[in-house]
Amino acid sequence: MNMSQLFGLVREALNPGQNVPVDEKRHVRLVQGIVECPCCGHYQHLSELKPGTQARCCRCGQLLDRRNRTSPIATPLAFCISSASLYLAMLLSTLMMLDLYGRERTVDILTGPIELLHEGWGEIGVLVAIATIIVPGLVISMMMLVLVGALQPKLPFWVPHLLKWYERLRPWSMVEVYILGVFVAYTKLSDMAYVQVGAAVFLVASLMVTMSATDATLDTELIWRRRQTDTSLRRMDNKRVRLSCKEIGPNDQMPPASHMVSCLSCSAVLLFDEKLDQTAPLGFCPRCGHVLRQRKPDSIARTVALLVSAVVFYLPANIYPVMTVIRLGAGTGHTIVEGAIELWESNMIPLSLLVLFASVLVPVLKIIGLMFMVISTKYHSARNLAARSRLYRLVDVIGRWSMIDVFMVSILVAMVRFSSMASISANGGVVCFAAVVVLTIFAVHAFDPRLMWDAAGKNGDTAPADAGQNCPAKIEAAAYWDNMEPDRA
Repeated sequence: MNMSQLFGLVREALNPGQNVPVDEKRHVRLVQGIVECPCCGHYQHLSELKPGTQARCCRCGQLLDRRNRTSPIATPLAFCISSASLYLAMLLSTLMMLDLYGRERTVDILTGPIELLHEGWGEIGVLVAIATIIVPGLVISMMMLVLVGALQPKLPFWVPHLLKWYERLRPWSMVEVYILGVFVAYTKLSDMAYVQVGAAVFLVASLMVTMSATDATLDTELIWRRRQTDTSLRRMDNKRVRLSCKEIGPNDQMPPASHMVSCLSCSAVLLFDEKLDQTAPLGFCPRCGHVLRQRKPDSIARTVALLVSAVVFYLPANIYPVMTVIRLGAGTGHTIVEGAIELWESNMIPLSLLVLFASVLVPVLKIIGLMFMVISTKYHSARNLAARSRLYRLVDVIGRWSMIDVFMVSILVAMVRFSSMASISANGGVVCFAAVVVLTIFAVHAFDPRLMWDAAGKNGDTAPADAGQNCPAKIEAAAYWDNMEPDRA
């Protein structure tokens, strides 16, 4: 088998049914000049943006599109190459060195997950390894391939698939949360013995900056535009429907919203001849291959189920100790609140408040906020819709920061291994707490914020305003740096 045959098999696996005859009786249009807000479901005209500007939804303020002044490929590629170098150096460098009465122990970033596996807490060890080692390496590699492919005269067929998976996996890369876990662990260890920070700590901090800079300078829309869109739409039964392009300007009449669907991955808008079922799969996006649906299926039911599960785990996560500290043969368990109190008593008040907020208050605020959005949607409330949309975006952004305590426990377990003299071991509370964090993250992803506006009757077949001209949607490029993380999870 030669390389052309191998690439043909890969192409068929990623985009099957290319040789299926096209149904000429049905017709689907790829609409240009219109975008759907992924937060409120508002279809609006979007004019071409100038470099250094961005467009936000006229109704809820969600970022719709942006153009950087920097090079759209070369600048993020430079940051991505830096991230790859820092990542490899981080894996090979020392994280910390602990000296306890002349006995030394040196650990790296791999030691924590390995020690958790040896103690029998494999689920936590795997979670820490995924968030700090596996996913960061995957997303850096994916972005490197995407940007290298974007430099080619013809965009390779595999680039859209890698870009789609990059957007899905990027929120699970938590190096910025891990560095805070390192600071908390260092503070706790400094009261026990002499601690020396290794090069890996500075490499992790630098990696956080370069990965965030890659996302801030990346313009995914320009990459999607280089994708040669298929001439037909593949339905779920692998049959194909004829696809054509249609340009709609600011002065043209807006098509009925019930006949349109927007891809949540690449933001392509398609117009059908008939009214669509909101949750039924309509086919695969001709630009990125994502399954097309007007709304997420069973969004409310899945969100409530995940929230109830998170509440069940939240109580033991705060009652049972997350770790046991043994000194000279005597030890006791430490809960999350007790750890924050210990930091307060050590005059580390800002760090204590950070742990208390991220590990105790944030999960509660996420659960209450999501439940409030679910209940208001259930009762078709039309009050404070824009504020609820902002609340959803806030809950989405802060969800990952609750992993600070999980990362701290993994570092402490790896560092303090001196038998009866001094040792730290993980307890069941950390498993429950990690389950709360993961379940709430899944709950945010399962909830469709557009349902809040649907339930209030705000998403209808009316002509919306222009997002590029008639509303205050363009802001200077300096505002990009206020949010260094991707807006969509």
